[in-house]
Amino acid sequence: MREFSLPALYEVPADGNLTDLIRRNAAQHPDVTVISRKIDGVWLDVTAADFLTEVRRVAKGLIASGVQPGDRVGLMSPTRYEWTLFDFAIWTAGAVTVPIYETSSNEQVEWILGDSDAVGCVVASPVHEAAVEAVRERLPQLKHVWQLDAGGVDSLVDSGVDVSDTTVEERTTAANADSPATIVYTSGTTGRPKGCVLTHRSFFTECGNAVERLGPLFSTGHSSVLLFLPLAHVFGRLVEICAVLAPIRLGHCPDVKEVTAELASFRPTLVLGVPRVFEKVYNSARAKAQAEGKGKIFDKAAAVATDYSRALDTPEGPSLALKFKHKVFDRLVYSKLRAALGGRATHAISGGGPLGERLGHFYRGIGFTVLEGYGLTESCAATTFNPWDRVKIGTVGQPLPGSSVGIAEDGEVLLRGDHLFTGYWNNPDATEAAHTDGWFHTGDIGRLDDDGYLTITGRKKEIIVTAGGKNVAPAVIEDRIRAHSLVAECMVVGDGRPFVGALITLDDEFLPRWAEQNGKGANTTAAGLKDDPDLLAAVQQAVDDGNAAVSKAEAVKKFRVLETHFTEESGHLTPSLKLKRNVVLKDFAGEIEAIYAR
Repeated sequence: MREFSLPALYEVPADGNLTDLIRRNAAQHPDVTVISRKIDGVWLDVTAADFLTEVRRVAKGLIASGVQPGDRVGLMSPTRYEWTLFDFAIWTAGAVTVPIYETSSNEQVEWILGDSDAVGCVVASPVHEAAVEAVRERLPQLKHVWQLDAGGVDSLVDSGVDVSDTTVEERTTAANADSPATIVYTSGTTGRPKGCVLTHRSFFTECGNAVERLGPLFSTGHSSVLLFLPLAHVFGRLVEICAVLAPIRLGHCPDVKEVTAELASFRPTLVLGVPRVFEKVYNSARAKAQAEGKGKIFDKAAAVATDYSRALDTPEGPSLALKFKHKVFDRLVYSKLRAALGGRATHAISGGGPLGERLGHFYRGIGFTVLEGYGLTESCAATTFNPWDRVKIGTVGQPLPGSSVGIAEDGEVLLRGDHLFTGYWNNPDATEAAHTDGWFHTGDIGRLDDDGYLTITGRKKEIIVTAGGKNVAPAVIEDRIRAHSLVAECMVVGDGRPFVGALITLDDEFLPRWAEQNGKGANTTAAGLKDDPDLLAAVQQAVDDGNAAVSKAEAVKKFRVLETHFTEESGHLTPSLKLKRNVVLKDFAGEIEAIYAR
C-alpha cells in the first residue's frame, strides 16, 4: 500500500476543550476584534473579551434550563453570529452541539433530534420552529426550543442570572480532549444520515495543524474571513474554529445571494468556498464582458492568466513577453475580478468537490490562489490541503500534519489520524465496517505522487462500468462540463450500457443572457429551449470540452437537456450540493432510456 505522512505541527492539550480558545483569546487578546456582526447594515466589532462574556451569559441560561454535561443540543440556523455564539455556549455548558441544516425536512429534523436524543434545540426563525414543533410529540427527550428571532438569546440570558460563575467554570472544564464536541450528521447521498461523533481533540488536531501550516493566512490583527458556508456542514465548522483558534476576525453571511455585496463590505483577506462559487464568479465575469462587447478581451485575459500560472511551475518561469501581457491585463481585467472578491484577499480555500486545473490556474494567474483541499465529515473536514507556499494545482494537497493518507490496492483512499471521528452515533456496525487495521475507508478513489500530494479521481460507489467493461469515474468529466456557464448540473450515466451518456440541467442565471444574445428572447425558459438546435450546439461545446479530459471509451456520446433542475428542494442534491445519484437515476429513468433508444 502506498502511504504518506507528515509530522504534527500542533500539540493538542490533553485535558483541554474548545472553550479554552475563547478564554485564552480574552486573556491574551482582550481588545482584539474576533468577530464582526452586521446589525442594521453596519459591521460592529466584537472583541475577544466581549465574546467570552456573551458566551458565558448564554451558557448560564442553558444550565438554568436543565442542560447537563454530555447532553445533546440541536442547532438549526443559517450562518449568522448566533450560530457561533451558541456553539461555544453549548460547549461552555458542558454539552454537545448537534447541527441541523436549515433546509432540512421535518422527517430529517425528527431523525437527527431523535437519534441524538437532543434535550433542546436552538432555531433561527418561526419556519424552523414550526419544523421542530411538527415532530415534537415524537421526541420525548426534547424539553426546550429556543427561537433566535423571537428573542431566544435574551430569554436565555435572563433565565441564567442566578447561575454562579463557579458553576459555569465547573461546566466549562467538564469536557476533555476526548469528549464529544459535536455530532454532525452526514448529508445522506444514500439512506439515512449517520451521526459522526467528533471530539474536541478532532477539532484541535484539525484546526491547530491547519492554522500552523497556513500561518501567513491566519495573522492575528490582520487576517479576516467571511463565512457563508452552512455551519451545519463540517467545512463551515472548520472555518469557524480555525478563526477562533488563530484568532482572526470572523464574519457571517446568512444569505448566499448576498455574498458578492458582503464580500465588498467586509473585505476579507481569506475566502472560503466550494467550487461552484468560484465557477460562478468566473462565469459571471465572462458573461458581463460578453454583454459589454468585451468577450474577446476577457477570453484573451483568461488565457494569459492560465499561461502565466502554468509558467510559474516551470524552472524558467514566465517569459518577459508573458509578464508584459500579464501586467497589462492585471490593470484591465484581473484587478476588477479581485475587487469583486473584496479586494484584499490573495488566497481562498476550496473544498466539497474538485475545482479543476483550468480554474485553478486561472485564479492563481489573476493573483488569487485557490488552495484545494479534501475531506469528509468523518475526517473533521480537510484531511488534505495545498500549503500556501507549495501549491500543486489539480491536486487536493498533502495530508494534514500529524496524519497519514494511504492508497489501497484497489485505489481507495485511506485515512489515519487524531482528527478522525470516533464512530457513528448509535451505529457500531457501520463504524466497524468503515475501518480496517486502524485505517478509515473513505470510499473515494485517488492517487498519491512522490511528494505526498493527493489527487481524487472518483468514488468507488459511483464508478460506472459500461457494457464493454470500461470503468468510468464520473467526477472528472462532470466537473469539466459543469464549468460551462450554461450548465447548472451534469450527471453521467451508462452503468451496464453500451456507451456513456449525460443528463444536463441549464443555469437559470445564464440562460436568459444566452437566449437574448442568440435571438431567442430573454424570457425563454429551459423547457422551451431544451430542444433548440443552437442551445444544443452550445451544450455540445461543453460536452466536447469535458470529453477532452478523458479517453474515447469514457467520453459522453449522447446527452439530454432537462426541463427541470437538480436541487436540494427537489431531493436531488444534498445540503452540501452533492448529487443523490440513486434518486436522479430513479426520477429521470425515462430520460435515461431516451439516451439509449435507437
